[in-house]
Amino acid sequence: MILDLYKHGARDIKLDDCTWGVLVNDSFWHAFDEGHLKREEILQLYKEINENALVDLPEDLRITTHICRGNYDSTWASEGGYGPAAPYVFKEKGVEAFYLEFDDDRSGDFAPLAEVPADKVVVLGLVTSKKPELEDPEALKARIKEAGQYHPLATTALSIQCGFASTEEGNHLTDEEQWAKIKLVIDTAKEVWPDAE
Repeated sequence: MILDLYKHGARDIKLDDCTWGVLVNDSFWHAFDEGHLKREEILQLYKEINENALVDLPEDLRITTHICRGNYDSTWASEGGYGPAAPYVFKEKGVEAFYLEFDDDRSGDFAPLAEVPADKVVVLGLVTSKKPELEDPEALKARIKEAGQYHPLATTALSIQCGFASTEEGNHLTDEEQWAKIKLVIDTAKEVWPDAE
């Protein structure tokens, strides 16, 4: 599949990966596991599966991943900080950037970002796609600065937390509200990274 996309011209592919979000969700894990599986073994296995899917790819193909936590009809599916998965997912070979949801406290704090190698990009999904209210630009800048305590700002970026319409139903925002969110991301990023392209 990846090589087919490459053959048809794709040079930048973002994989939407919901599994990591589920594996850090304690309530889901306990219901699923019932004490028979070791989370660390599943995390290691999933890391290996992902890495095996990314071997022998062309050098000019950029692979990034979004750890999705669900985005149906302005709701979400999983919660929990990235901590349990950080030593695994952030060390995946072949992934150049991680799009991470941080639009509310269900994603935990930024401490797990310390596990991300400095040469990999962390894209902070601080602006929610689920609600129309605009985030405070000063609060966004403060959160970016806080994330910078764990990962270099030079390899950090800002984005919407997820898509505006991950499913046919979409989220509860008008087109104008969606564009306002995108403008907020652009304007804030220009202030935080004035020299970025």
